[in-house]
Amino acid sequence: MGVLENKSRARLFYKYLSKVYDQVNPFIWDERMRDEALDMLGLEPDDSVLDVGCGTGFATEGLLQHVDVVYGLDQSPHQLSKAYGKFGKHGDVRFHMGDAERLPFQDDAFDVVWSSGSIEYWPNPVDALEECRRVTKPGGKVLIVGPDYPKSTVFQKVADAIMLFYDEDEADRMFREAGFDSFEHHIQQSRPGSPRAITTIADVPE
Repeated sequence: MGVLENKSRARLFYKYLSKVYDQVNPFIWDERMRDEALDMLGLEPDDSVLDVGCGTGFATEGLLQHVDVVYGLDQSPHQLSKAYGKFGKHGDVRFHMGDAERLPFQDDAFDVVWSSGSIEYWPNPVDALEECRRVTKPGGKVLIVGPDYPKSTVFQKVADAIMLFYDEDEADRMFREAGFDSFEHHIQQSRPGSPRAITTIADVPE
């Protein structure tokens, strides 16, 4: 387990990252990549959407271009504080502080569950994926964006020491263990040589 796949260390990390997150994030996960992923979902305005690990609200902003209301969840009060500054506490985003592995929502609550830049910090990603499936309505979709495993052996060792990086084979395993039968992976990249993201869209059985 990487050092940031620990909830208390991850919260401390985001306490400081929240100050510069919106400046750093575009070098790894930019608007074009986000919008490409959004287009894969075919969202409708009245879809109920949960953004797991919403952070400062980068993905939430994109989601609000497609749907009327977004539910945002994060475990970091510092990240949520930044998000409150963007959206307010009582606007089109319904914020919740909580854990991806124990989502505070009823079964079949959402049409779509989205999570970008969060799975790499989940100590038990299969448990969290099971939770995403649980709170998604039958026939709905779960979209997860995480860091693709580096090709370089040196970077692989660094990545393994910090947090979860995974390739398509590992994604297959995690999603199958979480109870998904139908899913597809897309590799996204901001520019040549930049870190690659693996975006998975999974269907929740009807």
